[in-house]
Amino acid sequence: MPDDQQRGEVAVPPAEETGQDAGRSEIRRPDPGADRTGAPAAKKPGFLRRHPLAIIVGLVVIALLAVAGYVYWLRNIHPYESTDDAFIDSRQFSVAPKIAGYVTEVAVGDNQHVQAGDVLFRIDPRDYRTAEAQAQAQIDSAEAAITGIDAQIAAQRAQIDQAQAEVTQAQAAVTFAKEDAARYRDLQSRGAGTVQQAQQSTANLQEQQAKLTSANAAVIAAERQVGALQAQRTSATADLARAKAQLAQAQLNLSYTTVTAAQPGRVAQLTGAVGQYAQAGQSLAIFVPDDTWVTANFKETQITDMRPGQPVDIRIDAYPRHKITGRIDSVQPGSGTAFSLLPAENATGNYVKVVQRIPVKITVDQWPQDVTIGPGMSVVPTVTVR
Repeated sequence: MPDDQQRGEVAVPPAEETGQDAGRSEIRRPDPGADRTGAPAAKKPGFLRRHPLAIIVGLVVIALLAVAGYVYWLRNIHPYESTDDAFIDSRQFSVAPKIAGYVTEVAVGDNQHVQAGDVLFRIDPRDYRTAEAQAQAQIDSAEAAITGIDAQIAAQRAQIDQAQAEVTQAQAAVTFAKEDAARYRDLQSRGAGTVQQAQQSTANLQEQQAKLTSANAAVIAAERQVGALQAQRTSATADLARAKAQLAQAQLNLSYTTVTAAQPGRVAQLTGAVGQYAQAGQSLAIFVPDDTWVTANFKETQITDMRPGQPVDIRIDAYPRHKITGRIDSVQPGSGTAFSLLPAENATGNYVKVVQRIPVKITVDQWPQDVTIGPGMSVVPTVTVR
């Protein structure tokens, strides 16, 4: 075998055989795909043919991952609705006295927790105790007046009885005088009596009739006097009722000098101080009740399957390690903007549809006891809707 073939070189034919000029020659370089004999090497099989099992295993793994992802989405994402537009809410209100006066005691401190009935502030009670004493004096005076009028009415009724007795006596005297006058007229007509006796009996009859008329008038006058006394008693009774009402108001105002907590909660933004003159209705502190809940503003597209009673997992931004559970209490019948001071007016030519937020009230089963919870703190609720 020639040396050039052993080295894998190919001899170049003469120029006349190739139809080229004799002075030109070409040297071919070794073919990397050829074997030592110069024949072309066999083509290597592809990756699919060389590793079919690996391809099958990879496809199975991809399919399993897809199924697992779908199951995870179905169980952990699809059944839940969550929002970060949520906060702790409560019905906090200002603590203010109902009457005016100087503050004599501040019984609480900043951010202090109190129970229902605990004293918060005291107002100087001296003016209101004086008003209570005056109202009690008016009650005593009205009761005394009523007692005096009752005595007068009783005395007047006795006079009525006496006048009626005098009427009875006068009637008897008139009856006797009539009979006496009739007898003397009969005697005079028969000539057995004198004219003077007849005239005397007639005059006596007239006198007794006058006494009877006077007695009847005395009865009427006494009865009318009783009516006047009863009217005075009615007026005194009204005075007594007014005095009792004033006493009740004075006692109520006196009770207002002690400002107490109406329910358990915390005192915030304490501004009242001893010696301060507080006007009626002036805020001395802000009271935050223990009754708090979560107000979550969900998109209107998220409340499709929300119903009261569904469980909620709550995470507080300030205390992410605490796990809190609750339930949906109610869903507001309308968007938040519909109840705002200036509701959105969509009846315009430049209307742009915006997904609205619907407030959802969520009650909490048990708030953490070792941390401070207050309105306005951000939370993230997750509702299980399916």
